[in-house]
Amino acid sequence: MSGGSRPAAALPSDPPGGRRAVAVWSIGVAVYFVAVIFRTSLGVAGLDAADRFHVGASALSTFSILQLLVYAGMQIPVGLLVDRLGTRKVLTIGVVLFTAGQLGFAFSPSYGTALASRALLGCGDAMTFISVLRLGSRWFPARRGPLVAQLAGLAGMAGNLVSTLVLARLLHGVGWTAAFAGSALAGVVVLVLLLLFLEDHPEGCEPEPFPHRGSAYVRRQIAASWREPGTRLGLWVHFTTQFPAMVFLLLWGMPFLVEAQGLSRATAGELLTLVVLSNMMVGLVYGQIVARHHEARLPLALGTVGATAVVWAVTLAWPGAHAPMWLLIVLCAVLGACGPASMLGFDFARPANPPERQGTASGITNMGGFVASMTTLFAVGVLLDATGDDFTVAFCAVFVLQALGVTQILRLRSRAARRERERLVASRVETVHVPV
Repeated sequence: MSGGSRPAAALPSDPPGGRRAVAVWSIGVAVYFVAVIFRTSLGVAGLDAADRFHVGASALSTFSILQLLVYAGMQIPVGLLVDRLGTRKVLTIGVVLFTAGQLGFAFSPSYGTALASRALLGCGDAMTFISVLRLGSRWFPARRGPLVAQLAGLAGMAGNLVSTLVLARLLHGVGWTAAFAGSALAGVVVLVLLLLFLEDHPEGCEPEPFPHRGSAYVRRQIAASWREPGTRLGLWVHFTTQFPAMVFLLLWGMPFLVEAQGLSRATAGELLTLVVLSNMMVGLVYGQIVARHHEARLPLALGTVGATAVVWAVTLAWPGAHAPMWLLIVLCAVLGACGPASMLGFDFARPANPPERQGTASGITNMGGFVASMTTLFAVGVLLDATGDDFTVAFCAVFVLQALGVTQILRLRSRAARRERERLVASRVETVHVPV
């Protein structure tokens, strides 16, 4: 029988979800969780790293800049690898690399070897999130995409929370080498789980074979993804929203709160924890809102950017030596919304690209926030050295990148919305003619 209609959720290409999907996806999320612990471990060890390797602000920022440079540079290659090799193989390579990087950082005797270890860690870390997004799209129905992506981001922030609370205490309790080497054991655990239980897709939902023809395939994938306005809009949404919190958590939050605001390390650690907790709560809210109201994506993203800019401006311009505690609490709570807002970028790129380009499109999108973070980390370090540790001047770099990002978002939003409507109409026409 043909000519009847069929709901989108029942199409063969749309996985059913269920408990099995949750179990398999959770393994991938566990890998990402550990990767974020390793990625953000320097955020709680920044001052210790400066003492251990005898470096200043610019050299200290190089740790995170190099890590993010590798991460950002790997995004498109990783997207291509995920599309070609599948999630399981790419995640396996990623776990081996980021575990080796964390272990190497534990035993690094010099600044140079520590830099190499962070680069290795960044390379492995780069392979995790894109793979987890692809895993979610293979195991859950498309309508669950926004919520599944936000939950993955939530797990990442849980890893940040562990880094802030647990690793920080280990660092000051058992010392540098024991803390970083001990944490590397978590990489071994998730590697075993990955090899034993993770599968690329549910049975009966295998993707259609897609020809891969060397460099021509690579160019075709990248060019086709980039031509979609939704991919570019996703990149700029990610670029504009993610980096203020990333810079704060990854490196400069602790020095800002301790050296510029006069707080103790314990109090500063509690505020960093607030950023993470806020991120987790806002992520759940944003995921539910976008799952129900797809048109809320752009207002949520721009609203987050606006709120972040206003609160940062008030904090930096506050008269007197230190901002009041209530304002710092508000700042950290608002910064917590940056991560969930950056996930909205994938909600623009996902519907703009067919399944065989999802990895590549996600890789392009994911570059945005990390390029912005890397740029800001470097700018803040240089400005701190140039101004004698004037954090007010240094953090003004945030506003420059926000202005650039918002300009690009406003330029692309109409084209992306029009293209998305065209694809939606075309998919509805195809659905009506699916044989049943």
